[in-house]
This record gives sequence, C-alpha cells and structure tokens, in this order.
Amino acid sequence: MTATVPVIPFVAREVTPEWLAALRTALPEARIVPFAETTAAERAAARVAVVANPEPAELAELPALEWVQSLWAGVERIVAELPESLKVVRLVDPQLALSMAEAVLAWTLYLHRDMPHYAAAQARVEWSPRPMRLAQERPIAILGLGHLGRAAARALLAQDFPVMGWTRTPTEMEGVETFHGPEGLAEILSRAEIAVSLLPLTPETRGLLGAEALDKLPKGAGLINFGRGPVVDVAALAERLSDGRLGHAVLDVFAVEPLPADDPLWRHPSVTVLPHISAPTHKASAAAIAAGNVRHYFETGEIPALVDRTRGY
Repeated sequence: MTATVPVIPFVAREVTPEWLAALRTALPEARIVPFAETTAAERAAARVAVVANPEPAELAELPALEWVQSLWAGVERIVAELPESLKVVRLVDPQLALSMAEAVLAWTLYLHRDMPHYAAAQARVEWSPRPMRLAQERPIAILGLGHLGRAAARALLAQDFPVMGWTRTPTEMEGVETFHGPEGLAEILSRAEIAVSLLPLTPETRGLLGAEALDKLPKGAGLINFGRGPVVDVAALAERLSDGRLGHAVLDVFAVEPLPADDPLWRHPSVTVLPHISAPTHKASAAAIAAGNVRHYFETGEIPALVDRTRGY
C-alpha cells in the first residue's frame, strides 16, 4: 500500500461495532471510518468505500469515489439505487457458499425424509409411518448455478441425489444435467421432485416462478426458495399448496422482511417459514474478502470483478 494510510469510509444504514471491528482487523493498514465520522477532506479524497445497504446521498458526497465494495452477495438494491456510473463489487465469499450448501442439503433432506408430515402427525398424536424413498430416486433441480448453486449441487451429489441445474444461458457442471432458457426451465421443473431456487433478483427473474412455472412441477413436489423472495409468486404458490398440487415449501426469503405477522404464510400448514438464515454473512470471513479486494486495489490499481449492471449481479 502507499505510505499514506488510506481512509475507507464505511457507508451503511446501520454501522455496528462488530462490523467495524471485523473490517479493521482484516485491514489494519487502512483507517476504516463510519461515513458520519469522516472529515470533509477525507470524503474528498476517498477512492473506495465499503458499503452495506448504503445511503445514496452519502455516497454522492464522495466525489473521487472509483468503486464500492459491498458486504452482501445480493446487490439488487444497490444496483437499483446507485448511479450506473458507480462501479460495484459484490461479496463472493467461499464461506457463504459452504453455508448455503449446508442449508440446501439440510432442507432438501427435510423434504426428502417427509419431516413436515411427521411434524404434523406428532401434533395430531398420530403414529403415521410413510415408505422411505432413496436419495437416488429423488431428482433435485437447482435454479441458479453460480458460486452458491454449484456448492449446493456438490453437497447434494455427495448424498447420491440426481441433480439438475438451470441457468439463463448455457453452462456445464460435472455430474449435473444442465438446462437453460425458457424451454430448459419448463423441462427441469417437469422432472424435479424438489426445486431449489438460488436465483438473484433481476428484471428477468422477478416472478419467474409464477403460476405457469409452478404448474410444471410434478404433483406433490417441494419448493425451497433461498434466493430472493420476489422470484416466486407466493400467492400462486400458496394456492397450489392448499389444493395439494404441490407438497411443501420452505421459504427463507420474502418480498418484505421481516415477514409481517399477519401474512398467511406464517400459518399455512404446507409452508415452513425461515427468517432469512439459510446463508447469513459471516463477519470475519466477509471482512477478510473485502479487505483482500481493497488491499489488492491499493497495491495494483486494479478494481475487482464488477457487478454486471445489465445482468443485475
């Protein structure tokens, strides 16, 4: 790094001591300061900022800003709120992928081994065994084969599930049957007994899993949404769960979070509601990734791989 200690504004709607401590530990050669505590001179000189749900008006007060490092993997809010001229780097954290793979495996097994049925049977004080299916008899579809999707696919393959994957454009992954585009989506859904959405929220994915797509799933199929809430039409989903066309849904992400107390999803017998915990950001790990990106930039002048504004991630 340069001899001058760089000041890195931390621009966030909520600046916690834990995040500041993690970032300062990971990047001790810089001075990381909440935006509100920066001086006018520091704001004028800042070339990079670390952000978490930033206020656009605050970033606008950093005239020399070249790029921002997001602490979240999902960047749809930043992309929507910040000017197109501002370069954005999202968090790509191997630990996040491992956490997501763990969650996908756990909740896939939850559906595969009929846990919702047994929980309901216990509530009825009813001894109600069901025949067991082998993992290799249960095709799983992963929608989205980025870093998170590939890690999840590997975890499922290790348990002998037949794994399929869908992306908007062609891709390949060893051991995974891949599909792409609208026709591929229809095909993969028609064959999936459990569909797992890890899709980011973009104009193309908003409402992608609506009535038409959900009707492609086999009768009794399960759905796991660990990507973004608005990808799924929850009204259409609830209707198909209520009439038995679909079996059970595990939902960890919603259009409004926290999910309002009066939302009927809380009480739907065929829905498991999770409070956005499938792959929480690990502060120390995320801070280390962000610090590495910032350090490399100050050493080489190279900005890390940017969010593609046309794709939304």
